[in-house]
Amino acid sequence: MSVAFLMIVLFGLLLLGVPVAVSLGVSAVTTMLLFTSYDVMGVPEIMLNGLKPALMAIPMFILAGSLMSKGSSAQRIVDFATSLVGHLPGGLPMSAILACIIFAAVSGSSPATVVAIGSVMFAALKQAGYPKSYSVGAITSAGSLGILIPPSVVMIVYGVTAEASIEKLFLAGVIPGVMVGGMMMLYAYFGAKRLGFVATEPASLKERWHKFKKSFWALLIVVVVIGGIYAGLFTATEAAGISAVYAFIVSMFVYRDIKFKDLYSIFLDAAITTAMIFFIIGFAVVFAHLLTGERIPHKIAEYLVSMDMSWWMFLICVNIALFIMGQFMEPSSVVMIMTPLLLPIAVSLGIDPIHFGIVMIVNMELGMLTPPVGLNLFVASSLTGLSLKDVTSSIIPWLCVLIVGLGLITYVPEISLWLPSLLE
Repeated sequence: MSVAFLMIVLFGLLLLGVPVAVSLGVSAVTTMLLFTSYDVMGVPEIMLNGLKPALMAIPMFILAGSLMSKGSSAQRIVDFATSLVGHLPGGLPMSAILACIIFAAVSGSSPATVVAIGSVMFAALKQAGYPKSYSVGAITSAGSLGILIPPSVVMIVYGVTAEASIEKLFLAGVIPGVMVGGMMMLYAYFGAKRLGFVATEPASLKERWHKFKKSFWALLIVVVVIGGIYAGLFTATEAAGISAVYAFIVSMFVYRDIKFKDLYSIFLDAAITTAMIFFIIGFAVVFAHLLTGERIPHKIAEYLVSMDMSWWMFLICVNIALFIMGQFMEPSSVVMIMTPLLLPIAVSLGIDPIHFGIVMIVNMELGMLTPPVGLNLFVASSLTGLSLKDVTSSIIPWLCVLIVGLGLITYVPEISLWLPSLLE
């Protein structure tokens, strides 16, 4: 009875448009009051105990992404990517996708990636004669890689919730991210050929070297952060702080594209985003505490085991459930709610927690691209002036590519687990 009441209140509030954090808090606290012996005065303590030190990486990575996206780093990365693949049929959209892959490793955020690369590339693609829907679909979809390619804010949230190694999760996201990005570039190539675009003269080695030098400091942040973590020089949390300091130095003193007067708005934007995420995390901790205290995950696990459900059947159910939830909720919210519920079942069926985390995150990518709450759709709509309906229809072919990638990542665990296994 308590579980039914909890879920009815939660999804009822969400359908009414109540913010996710408030819905989580109200449903959990109301259920505690009516159906359990929990002392609701202890809710603040539960929230504080759930805010693990590793979460300190989130505001720093968000700040680093804000600093890099407000300056010229995105333009420099786009120029370098264009020099590499811009001569191929579909070279410009392929450059945009490649730039999204690179910038995703800088920002850790899907909407930030769409804003940074889209603000540079949408006009360029239109000027080159690409259909608007084709251009919008490519960048909006590729921007979703921001939560899969490390460092990723959603990965940190999953790692803390699942008590899994964030370093291993970062490593696990590399091959799936590059693979899905490569599949999108391949689709862009054949799509452009079908539209009649042909190859042009490739950039000279001298020009490519020049573009690389101009983007060197922007690209180096990836090496500093990811390389430093796996070289054992610092933890993921320390890497977040280093990335913020590095982004500040590069933007202010190397590229000089950010002035002191810009810092207030940059820090304010980062603070607002951080507050929103932590507000959700705090109440999701209470929600998860209630579920665990009532032994809901264990009861569901026992039921599924009694049904003799195999691991691959379970993952089909997980993908369907997460796809639906991702349409209505922000990725961090879904991860915080569903991980305590699903992970014990996954582990009991022999599924590796790191692999399961990557499967969840790829599902969240789909959520970023599907209405009614797909954040990337709203960002692309505001950047291009297209209606939400037109943006949604433009990403459908790219969404199919992403679904194929999800299938491969779900049922070929080695795609996610090979790199992390090298740490063992």
